[in-house]
Amino acid sequence: MQIGWKSADNSYGMNEQDKAVDFYEVLQASPIAEPEMIHRIYRLLAQRFHPDNQETGDPNRFRIIHEAYLTLSDPEKRAKYDVWLHQQKQNRWRLISTGQRAEDDFEFEQITRLTVLEALHAKRRQEPGSSGIAPAELEQLIGRPREHLEFTVWYLAQKKLVQRDDSAQLMITADGVDFLEQNYRENLQRRRLQAANKPVE
Repeated sequence: MQIGWKSADNSYGMNEQDKAVDFYEVLQASPIAEPEMIHRIYRLLAQRFHPDNQETGDPNRFRIIHEAYLTLSDPEKRAKYDVWLHQQKQNRWRLISTGQRAEDDFEFEQITRLTVLEALHAKRRQEPGSSGIAPAELEQLIGRPREHLEFTVWYLAQKKLVQRDDSAQLMITADGVDFLEQNYRENLQRRRLQAANKPVE
């Protein structure tokens, strides 16, 4: 198990994808705990989880406790760690706060999917012999950057509503046509509501 925090001398740390561990929680200490308190807590926990303790020894937990102590008992390392930990918590809250826009994001994504299918449906009907649309062309038709359409296209492909031809162009499938026709009225109603609620510039 890796810890998340990497010391200045790189003596320990973890990969970015691993879960970060709060050293204060590891030592069951307050972030404002005095060095003496950190030391006393560490001694108690170290004795309890030391590998030589046949009753409660835990090598992995002991290693984490030791690394936490090495960081929090050193004023310079602790200061750097506190900055890092604060940033981690800010990033975590930033991710959580995006959930407040989830309902709007979900609705916008649903409309985007249907709009992509509409464009591919129209292309298929008008040009049966050349029914694919390149990503760059789709970007212009939909009015969204290609990187913003990647999730949409991934979802539609996973659902087998679209597929790529030999030239990597997107084409609507028969399932996509059925899905579009079943959801077209709902999509149209959403657009009308959006237009009605759009502020006048």
